[in-house]
Amino acid sequence: MPQQKLLEKVVRALEEAAIPYMLTGSLVSSLQGEPRLTHDIDIVVSVPRGVVDKLLAAFPPPRYHLDEQSVRTAIKEKSMFNLIDVNEGDKVDFWILTEEPFDQSRFSRRVVTEFLGLKLYVSAPEDTILAKLRWAKLAGGSEKQMGDALRVYEVQFDRLDRDYLAYWAGQLGVEDLLSEIKLRAAVQSPSPSKEE
Repeated sequence: MPQQKLLEKVVRALEEAAIPYMLTGSLVSSLQGEPRLTHDIDIVVSVPRGVVDKLLAAFPPPRYHLDEQSVRTAIKEKSMFNLIDVNEGDKVDFWILTEEPFDQSRFSRRVVTEFLGLKLYVSAPEDTILAKLRWAKLAGGSEKQMGDALRVYEVQFDRLDRDYLAYWAGQLGVEDLLSEIKLRAAVQSPSPSKEE
């Protein structure tokens, strides 16, 4: 499985360069919800400028395409850069950790999971759902993003921090989308207590 080998190589390179990371996106929603094929790996990273050369050296051409200027610009502008496995066509999108409150919150809550023998830092299920809902909103209600969020909500239902979900849905302006997946979910919400 070429994507697994790329993921393993990327995680090893990040750990060797002491770059904190968190996997997110469709790969993580597949782990936490319903598996689906994706060719992209999304990773949030906090990259100190001094380790850029180490990262570049881990992915030399012609096998890999990793543009030095794109990496340095992304770090400076807190944006993103990507790595392409030229032989296999798989892609890794590196999203630079920003100072945005939700970005900081979800990064601080990352959890360790095991996947195909790899120990990985991934976004917590609540943050996976919220990020998917935010992408759905940006994409005009993308059914793929909504479906991913819904499946994570259903599979992780008993373990979800609903107060956290509600708070950040409000902050991110996705309360309506969260309400929609709650209505569509094939799970039974707990009954409100008598005090409420």
